[in-house]
Amino acid sequence: KRARAGAPAGPEGARPPPGAGGGAAPAPEGERGAPPAEAGGVPHHVLGKIGEGTFGVVFVATRAGRPAERLAIKVFKPTKPGEGVSTTAIREIALLRELQYENVVRVDGAYVCRRERSLSLAFDYAEHDLQQIIRYHVEKLSSSPIPAYTVKSFMWQILRGLRYMHSNWVLHRDMKPSNILVMGAGEEAGRVKIADFGLARIFQEPLRPLSENGVVVTIWYRAPELLLGAQHYTHAIDIWAAGCIFAELATLRPLFQGEEVKSPPGALQYDQIKQIYSILGPATEKNFPLLPSCPKWAKNEGRVRELFPLHRKGLAAASGLGGDPKAFDLLQKMLLYDPNRRISAEEALKHPYFQAEPLPGRNSFSERSGMSGKSPYPPRAYRKSELKAGPDLGRAPGGGGAP
Repeated sequence: KRARAGAPAGPEGARPPPGAGGGAAPAPEGERGAPPAEAGGVPHHVLGKIGEGTFGVVFVATRAGRPAERLAIKVFKPTKPGEGVSTTAIREIALLRELQYENVVRVDGAYVCRRERSLSLAFDYAEHDLQQIIRYHVEKLSSSPIPAYTVKSFMWQILRGLRYMHSNWVLHRDMKPSNILVMGAGEEAGRVKIADFGLARIFQEPLRPLSENGVVVTIWYRAPELLLGAQHYTHAIDIWAAGCIFAELATLRPLFQGEEVKSPPGALQYDQIKQIYSILGPATEKNFPLLPSCPKWAKNEGRVRELFPLHRKGLAAASGLGGDPKAFDLLQKMLLYDPNRRISAEEALKHPYFQAEPLPGRNSFSERSGMSGKSPYPPRAYRKSELKAGPDLGRAPGGGGAP
């Protein structure tokens, strides 16, 4: 069913912020995948390239006649001849045209590239993402902490977005700082928007085990049940990832920073499990009753059952939240080994942490944070030198305008 806004409210695999776009008139020859100056009846002028990932190239553009209004343009990379449109593009377009909520990125239009047989998406442009903000504090502010009000407002909005998605049976499956956008200007300044739905999917009554979809979630934010090969999983994997983001906002560094094994596909991520154990202690059938059903544990792959950390840091020290009992209690509940006991987004929003002063708000840069209400961070950089014009794009059926 159509999701409605009124519903309850680093390592390999990282992808750039979302965005896409298209057009109808032929463009000059140039870089593959770059959108033309006008597309599909939605005029826009490309300013530069933001980044490139496994599935697409991302640009920033302005609408013609409205230079202050920017769009993010995500051009999905063309598939191999005969393969048709990528399932990643189809999944992202299908879900984002249905999901309409203030803490989920808004798609502005979907377009088809006739010549290269690929799809593009256009989104509202966000000046920041959490990864950029964290990096700015580390590199430019000598690792000074993000204001407590701002951290609380970021988390409150992330959980509101997850509550909406989960209530509509959608798993994100790639929650991480670079996929959490933050609006920097205008009426939505300080507003958080969950982005990049390339790995998202509906999880109500799946026809096959979700594990058959392959590896999901960037490794540092991957829940224990995924690391141990669980065939079935729930929205609890998004909550675990959000808990990792919570701790990272507090400390400005990833909580579980394991070294990824990149081959073979599906290999046991031994070091990542070791990193989790070194902070939370080892998983046991007492704190994680589903362990026997996890294939990697059942087979004792890599002798994972024998993994016991010699030194345990403890979550209070590692997360930087030990001095705030309410924040630390919420984090503990988000990082429980047992996914059936892990707190839900709905429950988390009712937690005392969000009821205590300062109360969170929609503008994370509010004066309550010590800021002026406007973003104190520099806008996202883009590379003009890499921009060239691109292919002939045309509006996809039903793809124009807001979803």
